[in-house]
Amino acid sequence: MKHNYNTGLVLSGGGARGFAHLGVIQALEEEGISPDIVSGVSAGSIVGAFYADGYSPEEILAMFIEKKIFSLIKFTVPRSGFLKLTGLRDLIRTYLRAKTFEKLKKPLWITVTNLNKGRVEYIHQGPLPDVIIASSSIPVLFEPHRIGKYRYLDGGIFDVLPVTPILGHCDKIIGVNINPHYEEENISGLIKVAEWSFYLRILASVNQNMQKCDIRIDPQKLKGFGIFDMSKAREMYRIGYDETKNILKKENLLTA
Repeated sequence: MKHNYNTGLVLSGGGARGFAHLGVIQALEEEGISPDIVSGVSAGSIVGAFYADGYSPEEILAMFIEKKIFSLIKFTVPRSGFLKLTGLRDLIRTYLRAKTFEKLKKPLWITVTNLNKGRVEYIHQGPLPDVIIASSSIPVLFEPHRIGKYRYLDGGIFDVLPVTPILGHCDKIIGVNINPHYEEENISGLIKVAEWSFYLRILASVNQNMQKCDIRIDPQKLKGFGIFDMSKAREMYRIGYDETKNILKKENLLTA
């Protein structure tokens, strides 16, 4: 099969744990591994979009922290009863320079769920902001995002580690899963129950897709960090960074 790219990067969903993706990319870049194409879903689509737009991992981290982007978790509740990702929408529209996939510096695929058709879709062209928001709209909690005549939700419903779009088009694929399996003792309240139910649903597809990756980064130290735990951004960033350095060392890919 013809390969079009040297290195592909697949970024899973995982809410606030997406800060770990930034640490992973930073570690890869330091070792001279610069992915040529990115595939992401939910949190992975956010990180992937800004990275493909030319921002460095540290610039993205600083943007989320110093620009007080934590407001993306300060929900507003419309009459429909769903929550809206108002802060995320404002973040994307304000700071993302490329407004279409075609304007990005690196090719990007984003995974979404078409709610009307009941199927997964992998998008890599056309307007970008709405697709990111759609991919990040966790079911039950967030209002489905309308694009044209269809309504969309988080692509992680079907594929939380979207290897499919780039499989067979890269010499090697690096898969990053930020959803470690663990036992949860405290499950109470609507948001926690919804979060945990979605989490259990997405775990089923992770292991199978990780096996399709040549390098697998799966930081187990992310256990205990919730998908809405925005206050520990730097700690999760460091976990992703350290885990990647360890994996690269095992793979004999460290430059020094």
